[in-house]
Amino acid sequence: MDTIKELGNISTLPITRFTANGAYLNLSNGTEVLLPKGYLLGDEKEGEEVAVFVYTDSEDRLVAITDRPVALVDEFAVMEVKEVTKFGAFMDWGLPKDLFVPMSEMGKPMKEGEQHLVMICVDFKTNRLIGVSKYQDFMLTDTTIFEEGQEVDGLVFESTDLGYKVLINQHYEGLLYENETFKDIAVGDNIKAYIKKRRDDGKLDLQLTPIGRQKYEEGAEKILNLLKVKRFLPLHDKSSPEEIKKTLGMSKKHFKQSIGQLYKSRKIEIKTDGIALVD
Repeated sequence: MDTIKELGNISTLPITRFTANGAYLNLSNGTEVLLPKGYLLGDEKEGEEVAVFVYTDSEDRLVAITDRPVALVDEFAVMEVKEVTKFGAFMDWGLPKDLFVPMSEMGKPMKEGEQHLVMICVDFKTNRLIGVSKYQDFMLTDTTIFEEGQEVDGLVFESTDLGYKVLINQHYEGLLYENETFKDIAVGDNIKAYIKKRRDDGKLDLQLTPIGRQKYEEGAEKILNLLKVKRFLPLHDKSSPEEIKKTLGMSKKHFKQSIGQLYKSRKIEIKTDGIALVD
């Protein structure tokens, strides 16, 4: 059976007819797919186009719905494990029917309640959508498209002893080191990061703050904006790194260089017990 090109994607399809069960939509191959009655507003008409997600129901029949999953076919998302069986795991991907990850497609054993990075794929043997957590199979190692200092969008997908693994551009693996992360990070977070280093193994070292001078300019702006509200911050040279991290989300070194900029521009006064805004 040929794969339906709409399977796993958001498609805009025309309504061909109505039945007691809902509306039938026309697929690109000339066949129809049911949009169940519960997804209709009630004022639709034949010929009207509807944006739907097409997948298979619990009986492996094609069905269209107006809900959107957390990811489409050939995309990654972090998903929570709903149930584990001897055949595989069922993941919450935001739809009524959970996404199945076969045991053979698991990168490592899963437990209920855990979060894992999963790619949505078409199982060409059954023409169903499945999840694959062997993410390394999809990673690219030629990172020459990136430059050191470049800003990137990332998805935090795993916490390790070293720090946090981050998915970049759906196909590159990056790492945020725990000892360089000065704000709360959780698996599933979408973040902005900066390329710190391109490694020989094809992975990317990342950091949360801009490289070089821009980093301290942004830090200074953050401190200044907070001072405009509070007028005084009880942070100084003797403050602990933990206290600075909790208050400002930055390292002590970053804090000292940022307040140095503010002091030179005469925007703050440095006191023995903290920093104050200069009127």
